[in-house]
Amino acid sequence: MSATTKGLKLVDILTTIVISVVFGIIYKIWGPFYYFVKPFGFHIDQLIYGMWFIAASVAYLLIRKPGVALLAEIAASSGEFIMGSEWGLEVLIYGVVQGLLAEVVFAAFRYKRFDALVVSLGAIGATIGSLVMDFYKGYIESLAPWNLALFLIARFIGAVVIAGVFAVSLVKALEKTGVTQMLRPASKEDYDALDR
Repeated sequence: MSATTKGLKLVDILTTIVISVVFGIIYKIWGPFYYFVKPFGFHIDQLIYGMWFIAASVAYLLIRKPGVALLAEIAASSGEFIMGSEWGLEVLIYGVVQGLLAEVVFAAFRYKRFDALVVSLGAIGATIGSLVMDFYKGYIESLAPWNLALFLIARFIGAVVIAGVFAVSLVKALEKTGVTQMLRPASKEDYDALDR
């Protein structure tokens, strides 16, 4: 089933917000986990950074309409902020930038592709957004070139694995349970789109 060209309906917005609240809670829990793995080195913290982009991917795969990825990231980062994020208001700005760049990728495919490749490209877009913010804050350009390269590679790999491949697998699992029937009836085309 391809995305409709009509705008978001109230049910789409409410569903996206519910999805985002769930991920906002996960984002809040992810913060301490991120700091827990950071001392282990090898940029393990960057390998798990992709979790902060997953709301956009999952919402896009479920709702399949323009604006959903951006709305999902804004709502998830707002939820994380409300629950007392250690990064304060900054998470809202990150949410907007990450969601916007994921949205640009989905728009480039005219909201007609819902496979792992496109969702992974959306995750890469969100990653670029996060890196723009990190450079603006001024804390990663001081890394030695070899260390910066490892940092970037780890973040991109983590984004593709978590917000790309894992997001598609999660939505596939939800489709099989029938939970998503309330949003849109799943068809063979839906499963085929996720398998590309």
